Amino acid sequence: MTVGLLAAVLAAGLGVDPGQSAAQPTVARATTQPCPTQQSHPWCDRSLGPDRRAVLFQQAMTLEEEIRLLGGQGMGAAPHTGGTYAVPRLGLREVYLTDGPVGVRQGRATLMPIPMALAATFSPRHARRYGAVVGDEAKHKGNDVVYAPTVNLMRTPQNGRTFEGYGEDTFLVARTGVEWIRGAQAQGVIANVKHYAANNQEGFGGVPPLTSVEGGRMLVDVNIGYRPLYETYLPQFEAAVKQGHVGTIMCSYNRINGSYACQNSLTLQKILRTKWGFRGFTIADYGASKTTVNDLNRGLDFVPFQGVADQSYSPELISAAVASGLVTRATIDDHVRKILRTFFLHGVFDRPAYADDPSRIDKPTHRRVARDVEARAITLLKNDGVLPLRKDVRSIAVIGPYADRVPVGGGSGSVRAERTVTVLDALRRRAGRGVTVTYADGSDPAAAARLARAADVAVVVTGDVQTEGQDKGCLSLSCPTTDVVNSNGVLFLQGSSCLQQTCPLNGTDQDGLVATVAAANRRTVVVLETGGPVLTPFRGRVAALVEAWYPGQEGGTAIARMLYGDTDPGGRLPATFPASAGQVPTAGDRRLYPGVAEEVFYDEGIRVGYKWYDARGHRPAYPFGHGLSYTSFRYGPLTIRRAPGHNRVAVATMTVTNTGRRAGVAVPQLYVSKPRTARVDQVRRQLVGYASVDVPRGRTVRVSFPLDERSFASWVGDRAGFRVVRGCYRFAAGSSSRSLPSSATVGRGRSCGAGSLRLSGRTGDVRLPLPGVAITTTLPR
Repeated sequence: MTVGLLAAVLAAGLGVDPGQSAAQPTVARATTQPCPTQQSHPWCDRSLGPDRRAVLFQQAMTLEEEIRLLGGQGMGAAPHTGGTYAVPRLGLREVYLTDGPVGVRQGRATLMPIPMALAATFSPRHARRYGAVVGDEAKHKGNDVVYAPTVNLMRTPQNGRTFEGYGEDTFLVARTGVEWIRGAQAQGVIANVKHYAANNQEGFGGVPPLTSVEGGRMLVDVNIGYRPLYETYLPQFEAAVKQGHVGTIMCSYNRINGSYACQNSLTLQKILRTKWGFRGFTIADYGASKTTVNDLNRGLDFVPFQGVADQSYSPELISAAVASGLVTRATIDDHVRKILRTFFLHGVFDRPAYADDPSRIDKPTHRRVARDVEARAITLLKNDGVLPLRKDVRSIAVIGPYADRVPVGGGSGSVRAERTVTVLDALRRRAGRGVTVTYADGSDPAAAARLARAADVAVVVTGDVQTEGQDKGCLSLSCPTTDVVNSNGVLFLQGSSCLQQTCPLNGTDQDGLVATVAAANRRTVVVLETGGPVLTPFRGRVAALVEAWYPGQEGGTAIARMLYGDTDPGGRLPATFPASAGQVPTAGDRRLYPGVAEEVFYDEGIRVGYKWYDARGHRPAYPFGHGLSYTSFRYGPLTIRRAPGHNRVAVATMTVTNTGRRAGVAVPQLYVSKPRTARVDQVRRQLVGYASVDVPRGRTVRVSFPLDERSFASWVGDRAGFRVVRGCYRFAAGSSSRSLPSSATVGRGRSCGAGSLRLSGRTGDVRLPLPGVAITTTLPR
């Protein structure tokens, strides 16, 4: 493939329209309403359900029209990421799709904090607000479908798309994804949860943001057992379907136990359709469709990049498959009805097309949401008393390559921000005229040390480089083998390259820079702007360590306010920070990652993330759920009572009291240890509830965690299903996975001692993967 053609494919497949000025809004190509009145066509009768309306429309279509609807416009949809073909004879217009995991990637848009930062908020409310911002901007840029959220689990922090997901815990990922979907779809757009399924690496030796050749996502075969598949890697998709009511699902590039995800009958048909009852439509990732007959017969509904990286859904190939009898007309009808039903359900037929008119976006409100999410996401990992910055601080040395830029990830999460606020800009404004703020980018460590030595406090802002298409070459801040290429992948979708900017974007030896600055000033604060966990060998030498993630366009303001104590650091880690590279589950075995001969083995099973660290007795640098506050909290006793109801069998309750001198954000977390049997092994503990709550000074908040049958259930046997194992379930609550001072026990089918609750040992309704959201109540004084 020539460089020019590669650039064109990348541009089209990733939603880039180099010829369009971001300052010039466009309008939707068709603004007609498919059903201007309820009498226009039989399918326009709104008293009919979406199923019946879809059947009526489909029956009026010719076979050629049906076939045309299954393949998208490819490059013809720009500046949108994708689009369907219209059926003008029957009044159906084009339907447009856009990327959106970190914001809408179409022209200029609100650059949100990365999804990993959203996960760090541990806040369903902020997830809904985030989804609402992206959904609203997608709508006002003329789109009907938004490609988000990404709910793939973080199996290894080297994954190039770590920044685009919600961390290492299935429960946290599922809850965050569901609330995001609810927020987005409430705006009138259709969410697209991705990438289904077990899509957990990009590979090496590639051309980001496209693909890699060693363990690359396009070819790698994920060999995984039934229990980890059903219990660890699928519940977040299941929750999106059953509780988020997501409209579309994107199948991924990789193979799953030998079969490509976009033609995998187990995942697309048996699980998604039969077990979960999904009634929306499936979409192939760009280049993920494979062969016409297998794709059609095994559950793939729509191929948006047809004619470019995808060829399987060309009208000629589908027509030939039908003519030969390898694909039946009934199969074509079924795919078309699923697409049409989704459009009817979400109102596409009953309204005019959304205009591509960014002037209708409420930018001040969206900026505020971006800033609020980042403020809640900033995670204080260490503080020796230097933070918050005191009034006697008269000089600050700001150092590092990321202090004067806003980092973004590469690929579908690369958004061109409508404005940016850097840490350097924000600190200068917040510090005021009486404080001297100096800056060095760190390219000359000796000069940076001199600057730090002359200041009261040094703030080093540093980070990593992550992009779709290639994984990180290491777990450090700087990865010499991949940083330059990955930097170019990031810059490409920002309209630049390493020929125009200094690469790597994050500098060359950031660990060394931090050590040099810390040696020059013992009051050194390190602000990490990373896409996920990194090694922190300097943590013992610095006074404070802050994880701010890729903070979004308003991140500088949020970080400066947190450093000065205007806000409490509200974030908690959605993924474990290892003490060494050898601690991660995939370390030291190429079979586990990145694979051998395009085969990767998930031998760790259900022990992903902190569950692996617990099983191996590893002491990480910072555990899952960890994060400090500027105040202190006392966690009260944990009690569990029977509470039968819809999707609920019990409620766990505890109190959190602010014992410090100021208001703060508490994030109580509830974990369960399930009983082991000869047939069912268990992890040491797993998250089953959490809340993020503002606690005023001196006040107490009661937190109630609903528990459903799935809170107790485990996947038993290869294909048996979720079952409640008889025995004692030990619950523990506290501030992180390694700090759980409060506990209680529930017996299922047996007594577990005085003071414990006993519930039936029979398995009840395990259909819903998530219980209700935790409820918090501030108690009277």
